[in-house]
Amino acid sequence: MALALGESGLAAGGGGTSGPGASRLRRQLELGSFAAGEYVKQLSQQSDGDRDLQEHRQRIQALSEETAQSLKRNVYQNYRQFIETAREISYLESEMYQLSHILTEQKGIMEAVTQALLLQADRDDPALGVRRAATDSHGNNPFLPLSAKEVAASEEGRQRTLTTLLEKVEGCRDLLPESPGKYLVYNGDLVEYDADHMAQVQRVHAFLMNDCLLVATWLPNRRGAYRYDALYPLDGLAVVNVKDNPPMKDMFKLLMFPESRIFQAENAKIKKEWLEVLEETKRSRALSEKLRLEQEALPRAAPPSPESSNPFEKDEDEVEPPPEQEKVDLSLEWIQELPEDLDVCIAQRDFEGAVDLLDKLNEYLAGKPVSQPVRELRTKVDERVRQLTDVLVFELSPDRSLRGGPRATRRAVSQLIRLGQSTKACELFLKNRAAAVHTAIRQLRIEGATLLYIHKLCHVFFTSLLETAREFETDFAGNSGCYSAFVVWARSAMKMFVDAFSKQVFDSKESLSTAAECVKVAKEHCKQLSEIGLDLTFIIHTLLVKDIKGALQSYKDIIIEATKHRNSEEMWRKMNLMTPEALGKLREEMRSCGVCSFDQYTGDDCWVNLSYTVVAFTKQTMAFLEEALKLYFPELHMVLLESLVEIILVAVQHVDYSLRCEQGPEKKAFIRQNASFLYETVLPVIEKRFEEGVGKPAKQLQDLRNPSRLMRVNPESTTSVV
Repeated sequence: MALALGESGLAAGGGGTSGPGASRLRRQLELGSFAAGEYVKQLSQQSDGDRDLQEHRQRIQALSEETAQSLKRNVYQNYRQFIETAREISYLESEMYQLSHILTEQKGIMEAVTQALLLQADRDDPALGVRRAATDSHGNNPFLPLSAKEVAASEEGRQRTLTTLLEKVEGCRDLLPESPGKYLVYNGDLVEYDADHMAQVQRVHAFLMNDCLLVATWLPNRRGAYRYDALYPLDGLAVVNVKDNPPMKDMFKLLMFPESRIFQAENAKIKKEWLEVLEETKRSRALSEKLRLEQEALPRAAPPSPESSNPFEKDEDEVEPPPEQEKVDLSLEWIQELPEDLDVCIAQRDFEGAVDLLDKLNEYLAGKPVSQPVRELRTKVDERVRQLTDVLVFELSPDRSLRGGPRATRRAVSQLIRLGQSTKACELFLKNRAAAVHTAIRQLRIEGATLLYIHKLCHVFFTSLLETAREFETDFAGNSGCYSAFVVWARSAMKMFVDAFSKQVFDSKESLSTAAECVKVAKEHCKQLSEIGLDLTFIIHTLLVKDIKGALQSYKDIIIEATKHRNSEEMWRKMNLMTPEALGKLREEMRSCGVCSFDQYTGDDCWVNLSYTVVAFTKQTMAFLEEALKLYFPELHMVLLESLVEIILVAVQHVDYSLRCEQGPEKKAFIRQNASFLYETVLPVIEKRFEEGVGKPAKQLQDLRNPSRLMRVNPESTTSVV
């Protein structure tokens, strides 16, 4: 009965999944005792036919889809939280490993300091050492000093072992000169893995000495023989335990800025031994180095001289005492920890902190004598300076991300300048900005009209150039010698811009009017640089002069060919514009060309007492002059003037030739009227407009108005001489 009620409720729900019937069905399906077979059996017995089963199947299918969608939404909703939680867990795990490593190191340092203090106390008070020995009657006291004979035998045995083992390593004899204090601490076989892909690289044998770690590779054809691979001083070596992640286990990492290597031990016990002996050896090395520096910093008393019977020895010593050299105290804690602090700053990308430490050291050592301990300290610090410089150079390399604009480079540039690398900082900064400008130009999409693209191109390029100039002025304010490098860079960047500009404007054969507008836009943007005292207008003129000359000559040839074609079909007839609107439009065009007296050449009923060829020539020539003046700069003066003279000569010579050849009185009078229009109206307008645009008159244009100087030539010729 309950099932029947549920089915009736579902049926009343209209096949949906949001009514009471759907809720009951969902609860029924969620029961832990739900049996699908029994449920289908009961449903088939209670159904009236196939239609009820189909409807019930659709309801269950809709419920399934709704459940799937809800589950998917929940997963997507919590996806970011899952990612952030996993990232935080990873960070916490890394920090826990670092904390464990630091605590282990601190524990070792405390043990070493305790041992050193006890040894020092035994030296200062022998009775205390005797009492301590008496308290440990079983011989378990690790602080009892060895006899001189035992110490010498131990040292000799360790050096002999080191020599024997290193004889099996090819190529390390010159790298490890024999020294009385060097001995072998630990050695063993390891397997090296790739740090990025965790793939096995090679089998190696590591030799740990009291001051360095030697890594050698196996020779495949010689059993027990090795080849030198790398040598790492313990001062710059860090050991990190790698968490086991099967099948990758029993691994540890060696950090040697700027590289790192991962090794796998044979088992967990050997891995533990490697970690412990590496840390212990590093601590012993640091402690012995600290004690050595402290002893060298202390003033040394002169050895007592044996009593002599010579009465003059004492007098000579008193008369000429040996000169005492000023001692440099390098036992300060911050000086002892300086190399490690520099490594930490470089690893944490605290460039400012690293440079501050270097400045502090230079200030402390300024004016002090250069002793052997100072030289050794300088050697260690110089190595860190080189590493820091390499990191800063990489920060400014074009391979890095170019986002963020010029200000993103300020941090690295300023630190390089503080390190005395202003020339390198300038070079890298300009290379970085050149790559950024090139990338920005390449990312511009060529779409729509040419003028629209040129607007975008000019905005991107000149904005980047202006920002670079301002940032350069900020970063290199105290380095005036770098400004010449910026000017050279600006010229090369302008050449890059002009290449992209010319390719889109001139190589695509755009009209002269479009080219003129594009050049005008580029000049206007170039003037923005005058805000910072940088004028590159002459550079853009120099780079564009060839393309603009080509455009002017090409358009000149087009006008000459069109004029010749009209001349060949010239019938010397008046123009009939048919409508007053057309006549008014022509008047406006002539007025815009500068021909204000055009009304005297108009007649009744929309007639114009001029030839179509002369009118068309006037409009085309004036349009050419206007567009050419937009492109004008002094280097184009003769090109523009010669082009104008050639264009005018075609029309003038054609009128002169027709006037001399025509016999009919009416046509001859009409030709004279057109010649009068050319000589008395058009040519003065051209001459005046040219003088306004250029700033000085042109004698060649004035000579064209003297008809007596024109030669009688064939009008097909365009090379007439005036």
